[in-house]
Amino acid sequence: MMEIRTPKTHKAKRVLEKRAPKLYGSHSKKRPDNLVLGRMYDHHVYDLIEVGIENFKSLLSFSYDKKIAPHEGSKPFICFTGEGFENVQELKQLKEVLTDLFRGEVVENLNLTGLDRAYICTAVSPTKVFLTHCAIKLKKSGTIVPRIELVEVGPSMDLVIRRNRLPNEGLRKEAMKSSKDKPKKKVKNVDQDDVLGKLGRVYIPEQEVGKIPLPDKSKGVKRERREGKVKNNKEEGSASKKLKESE
Repeated sequence: MMEIRTPKTHKAKRVLEKRAPKLYGSHSKKRPDNLVLGRMYDHHVYDLIEVGIENFKSLLSFSYDKKIAPHEGSKPFICFTGEGFENVQELKQLKEVLTDLFRGEVVENLNLTGLDRAYICTAVSPTKVFLTHCAIKLKKSGTIVPRIELVEVGPSMDLVIRRNRLPNEGLRKEAMKSSKDKPKKKVKNVDQDDVLGKLGRVYIPEQEVGKIPLPDKSKGVKRERREGKVKNNKEEGSASKKLKESE
């Protein structure tokens, strides 16, 4: 039995241990080289898919330069090739289970040199998938982005789908919940347009322009007041002189 933890959900650490892929291998005359893949959620079986292993090749059957061997704990590329992964229900389920199984912990940033492996899944038929493990070799390309070469390092095998069980609808909705699913608070007077983007309406109260006092800052009026003041001062001065002379 092997368990790999999946990324955090909206319930954070409490759910981290509750949802994880499981693998169980068995062998019998009726179902030889059998492998059961499933996922758990909240101590319940989320879904199951049973595959048979054919044309298996181990790590020892591949010869390559050991310098390019993938390192333990490195993040993988996961490539799914074929229309069946989008059209066939069993292959779509197998794609989801394999993704949860191989991706490990979800991170935001990656170092390009740390991507040293790739899982290639090819849909050969509606019930068969060819799975192989390759090492990534980075070479110079004359640009910032290096040229990538894949070197098969194994193991490789054919996964033949035998039986499957889809998740319960109620359990699936519960497992898919996230913080983004919460209803957003409606913002008043704001609309969203496909072309113009975010549009808002601003309401301005009626303005009584006739009652608003306007400041008198005209230069002409100030000049007239200044000249009138000077003229009054002169008249007062001449009047005082006449009074003195009369005395």
